[in-house]
Formats: sequence, C-alpha cells, structure tokens
Amino acid sequence: MISFSRRFRIAATVGLALAVSRAWAQEPASPPASVATLHPALFLVGDSITKTGTPPGDSGPWGMGYELIPLFDAVKIHVYNEGAGGRSSRGYIDEGLWAKILARMQPGDFVLVMFGHNDSANSANYPDRTTITGSGDETIQIGVGDKRKTLHTYGWYLKQYVKDAEAKGAKVILCSPVPRNAWSDGKIKRGFDGYAQWAAEAAKASGAWFIDLNTIASDHYDALGQQKTAAYFNDFQHTKKIGARVNAACLVEGLKQLKACPIANDLAPN
Repeated sequence: MISFSRRFRIAATVGLALAVSRAWAQEPASPPASVATLHPALFLVGDSITKTGTPPGDSGPWGMGYELIPLFDAVKIHVYNEGAGGRSSRGYIDEGLWAKILARMQPGDFVLVMFGHNDSANSANYPDRTTITGSGDETIQIGVGDKRKTLHTYGWYLKQYVKDAEAKGAKVILCSPVPRNAWSDGKIKRGFDGYAQWAAEAAKASGAWFIDLNTIASDHYDALGQQKTAAYFNDFQHTKKIGARVNAACLVEGLKQLKACPIANDLAPN
C-alpha cells in the first residue's frame, strides 16, 4: 500500500494503458475513460530539452520528456510533459507557467525540474530570462520605474520550485542539466559551466531529491564516443529522438538510485 495521498483519475484498462504508454510519440492528455484508478501525477518542468519537436519526432529536435512518459506505468502514475522551449528557471515562473501547474497540483504529486540551458543568456525571442549564476541568496535589480524587478540566482529559483510544490503537498526531484554536444580531448564537457553544481546545492539546501543527470548522461555519451554521439544530436544543444531516449534512460537510471523515492516503483516493467 502506497502511503502518499491518492486521488481519482480515469485511465484505460491495464492492457490498453500499457500499450499507450509504449507509444513513443504520444503524450497523454486527459486519461481515457473505462476504469477508475487511484494514482498521483508527475509533472515534467523544464525547457526545450524536456519538450520540443513535432510528433512523431522522426526528424528534427525531440524533447526527452516525450521519451520519459512510456517508461512509467500509466496505471500507477500519470506523467504530464510541461516543458516549454526557451524558458529559464526564472522565465518559467515569470510567464505564469509554473502557477498553472501549481493550480493543478494535489497532495501526493511529484515534480521533476530541469533548467539551465537558457539561464545564462537572453535571446531575441526571450529577451528577459537570465538569472544570476550561483545558488545563493544574492540579488540584483534591473529595469527602471514600474519595470524595475529583482533577479535571483539560478539555485534560488530551483529552491522556489521546491518550496511552492511542498506547500501543495507535492515532492520535487531536481536534475542537473544534460550535457550539450561539446567535447574536449575526446570527452564530452561536464558540469554545464557550473549549473550542475548549483543544481546539486539547491537540492541539498531545499531537501529535494537530486539526480546528477549531467554526470550520468555524460558517462553514456563518453562510452558512445564523439563521432557516434554526433548522430544523437540535432544541433549543439538539442537531441534527436535517439538522443532523447538516451537522456530519458539516464534519468530513470538516476531515479532508481534515489533513496526512499516512491515513484521508482511506478516505472513500467522492462
């Protein structure tokens, strides 16, 4: 008997749910009707590394969130891919995307958070998304007059996700960002310019679970080698579907290493 809170969602029969869960390109909307099943939700929160591409994802970039969904048992947990391209840890909050998830969140739910790819620089489409490097409580002021705002560190925003989710009775898993297709001396570059360490520090300070996805994925890409890994990426930063599957498998590997994390029991059978 699982101890955390449950709520009713409508799911398909076991056979149909498992079949749907293995459809790589499909993302669940509302669960199909037929059998009432008690289980929590897992919200995937991040940027285009989590959600990008056009189904079925056979060409172009593809987010790892799509590939995570079928790795969970749809009868036990419902996974929502809520990644949004171009957003930073701050931008996702400032644009109200996080507030919409909090409004849906219930006790016993889980949130998996991975940012970092967009926190260091603005872009033409997202000219106000940067955060301060680090994980402390330092701030800076930007703008003037009514447009003046306070910016926090990358780690501060990660801790805010944990604080907000726990206030709703949900639990958070913070992840370090997966590596880019950048290499040095035959090894893929690790650490993501400090963001991996700051994510770890935020998890420790907030009491959230932490998956060092940067290290786990880097180990797998190193094993593949630079030449073969190139075929797994669509560009410098985004993976193709085959790379998204590697990143998703690495996340599951990290999930299984967490202590007392109940959603490890909600993974689909191998």
